[in-house]
Amino acid sequence: MASSAFYKPLHYPHVRRDETVVDDYFGVKVADPYRWLEDPNSEETKEFVDNQVKLADSVLEECELIDKIKHKVIDVVNFPRCGVPSRRADKYFHFYNSGLQAQNVYQMLDDLDGKPKVIYDPNLREGGRTGLSLYSVSEDAKYFAFGIATGFTEWLTVQVLRTEDGSLLPDTLSWVKFTSINWTHDSKGFFYCPYPALEEGQDFMTHSSVNQEARYHFLGTDQSEDILCWRDPENPTHHFRSYVTDDGKYFILYIIDGADVTNKVYLLDLAKLPNGLEGLRGGQDLAPFIKLVDIFDAWYSAIANDDSVFTFLTNKDAPRKKLVRVDLNNPTVWTDLIPESKKDLLESAHAVNGNQLLLRYLSDVKHVLEVRDLESGSLLHRLPIDIGSVDGITARRGDSVVFFKFTSILTPSIVYQCDLKNDPTKLKIFRESVITDFDRSEFEVKQVFVPSKDGTKIPIFIAARKGISLDGSHPCEIHGYGGFGINMMPTFSASRIVFLKHLGGVFCLSNIRGGCEYGEEWHEAGALDKKQNVFDDFISTAEYLISSGYTKPKKLAIEGGSNGALLVAACITQRPDLFGCAEANCGVMDMLRFQKFTLGYIWTSEYGCSDKEEDFNWLIKYSPIHNVRRPWEQPGNAHTQYPATMILTADHDDRVVPLHSFKMLATMQHVLCTSLENSPQKNPIIARIQRKASHYGRATMTQIAEVADRYGFMAKALEATWTD
Repeated sequence: MASSAFYKPLHYPHVRRDETVVDDYFGVKVADPYRWLEDPNSEETKEFVDNQVKLADSVLEECELIDKIKHKVIDVVNFPRCGVPSRRADKYFHFYNSGLQAQNVYQMLDDLDGKPKVIYDPNLREGGRTGLSLYSVSEDAKYFAFGIATGFTEWLTVQVLRTEDGSLLPDTLSWVKFTSINWTHDSKGFFYCPYPALEEGQDFMTHSSVNQEARYHFLGTDQSEDILCWRDPENPTHHFRSYVTDDGKYFILYIIDGADVTNKVYLLDLAKLPNGLEGLRGGQDLAPFIKLVDIFDAWYSAIANDDSVFTFLTNKDAPRKKLVRVDLNNPTVWTDLIPESKKDLLESAHAVNGNQLLLRYLSDVKHVLEVRDLESGSLLHRLPIDIGSVDGITARRGDSVVFFKFTSILTPSIVYQCDLKNDPTKLKIFRESVITDFDRSEFEVKQVFVPSKDGTKIPIFIAARKGISLDGSHPCEIHGYGGFGINMMPTFSASRIVFLKHLGGVFCLSNIRGGCEYGEEWHEAGALDKKQNVFDDFISTAEYLISSGYTKPKKLAIEGGSNGALLVAACITQRPDLFGCAEANCGVMDMLRFQKFTLGYIWTSEYGCSDKEEDFNWLIKYSPIHNVRRPWEQPGNAHTQYPATMILTADHDDRVVPLHSFKMLATMQHVLCTSLENSPQKNPIIARIQRKASHYGRATMTQIAEVADRYGFMAKALEATWTD
């Protein structure tokens, strides 16, 4: 008979099933009894949320360690944190948090040793409910443009203030998200990429965001007077990234279709506009872009230019990326500057110190920094960094001093500065975050390569206290993502430190396929019809940790967010016997309908689309809500149940809309719990629903409360004990 670490009987709320909702996919009938949960504003959905919150609260009351975990995480995270400085004119700008501030504060320094001046403090607005996700300082350092969250969504309203005195300009720009702000070098205004306003009756929580535009805004004018630079109504799902070159001569528009790692490259020569940008005001024609790359055949990102000669980072015929050069006056001739590495991924490149390049390579999921000559590509220096993760490189071509952040699983952030002109092989600590009451020398991190189902070696990091006995007794957490070419790096987390130190835990980061740790081939091996490889890699990681004696199934938890939550949900439907706890945060759970909501259509290049028969045939095989089965009814699994499961979502998440989590929760509770008497499913199936919150940007204490609930639930499920 199945048992559980949770003792109180669970009383799951009744959730209506509408058996009349059945879709026909190429002759296959697929029921969707919880379609009504797709309406976030209905009274029935609100009642569903209320009931699930009450259920979750009753279960979390049983988790005795939540308060201890919360207070210890507060202790660990309560240290000053400084972001990476960037220079504009003669000023420096960076984020700062004194420790427990709800949001990071944006500061300005007259010089690197000077006293910081607060430019914008999100904590003074609505109690610091949301932070800055969009911001940019003008070239003359006199203006700061920033986005303020609209309601509890990712929609932003852009405003501008003067850095000298903090006074607001009248400029207010609406319907903005998923864009950058690119100032022209005269500081008269900036490019940005808004969406058309929603029409009356369209719900911002579910309506697809389409028909993005590229516009230019002059300071001191109304948004209605913005210059429309580019739009393409024939391709409404195209979306944009943009950039103004370091010399200020070109505006570059990258056009992207879906989440694919390809883009078009359009350039606007600002110097050749007869009357400047002012001459485009009131015109009916779009801006005269140079269509340098007008097909989706590869990914390109401009690194530097000398007038019309551009250097690009690209994966064109180079899955691990390379640097190439092209002259706009001879656009058919592209030459390699730095060829593709045979093994390592060239993640990023920055033109610095006049005619040098700072390259960041990823070598077996460890960062390497090189300084090379921009003209010849020859190696000049390798910077001395430890094994870990480098992020936030800020430097432009005119900067001889560069900054970057280093972190690892056991090391909070260190911001380094490097003087490439005077002492290029020495790193100076600009700011270092130090946590008290944690001796990293008591712990160790190992990297192991685990064979997956098809024999592919998967790199994983294992963090644990030194000298632990490999007797299968340790609570263990595996984190993964596996999608969209996003790399999972070994970075610091205060909550994981608490898990390692006080719960005797083992933490594992699995670099499964679907990311880009080894280049585009690694990504493609975990996308579309090869998505099952991602789940096999994660399951193989779990099996390795068990067979090696780190843990055992009832002591093993898996956790992931967004695409990583899909990973978690798919794995528990395929191998419920392998895990003791599962936590899926803001996941994509309905793989047959995700493309119908907000930005879901973008993900079809990663997952496929159920509107196509070939895609449907692979999606239906792993779509979490369509594959919940009673494991005890399968041969040889009489005593198997699903792990204790916490599904996390935010009621105003308009990126991965909460309907996915709601439908998955209702399905699991029905199939495993409420549809039969005396169900063998004793482990709880609950949701932690964050009210009045979106996908990102939550306040510090809100995040701490969430991780305390997560690790408290995990500790209870895995029967972990607390050690001071």
